[in-house]
Amino acid sequence: METHQLTKALHVTSQITLEDVQTAAEQGFTTIINNRPDGEEADQLTASEMEAVAQQMGIRYIHQPVVGGNISADDVATFSRLIGEQPGKVLAHCRTGTRCTMLWALSQAGKQSADSLLATAKKAGYDLEQLRDRLN
Repeated sequence: METHQLTKALHVTSQITLEDVQTAAEQGFTTIINNRPDGEEADQLTASEMEAVAQQMGIRYIHQPVVGGNISADDVATFSRLIGEQPGKVLAHCRTGTRCTMLWALSQAGKQSADSLLATAKKAGYDLEQLRDRLN
């Protein structure tokens, strides 16, 4: 499992497997946030299946389903609140990691410059230039 660090506490990644939950525990993650709606793809594990394994590993599991092409202000506010409430390292995942990165960047709009947010995303491997207007 390859993760991409956005902040000291927040990392993002693509869809995780049950084995990745154990890896996340070994890497010191204390919370996993799943931003994929159940059933987005046929072979995707459900949030309840992932949550059961995460709990066995001592990791808090949060399911915040967000439709990738339709990220609302409420989605951003919820994501911001969730990452702010978690002690320790947080691993957010979606299909590719882009949706989680977009949620983070939008949650930081007005707190950091658009250039800074886009640079952090790009360093993590995500091109969010299409969000520049929303970030300004």
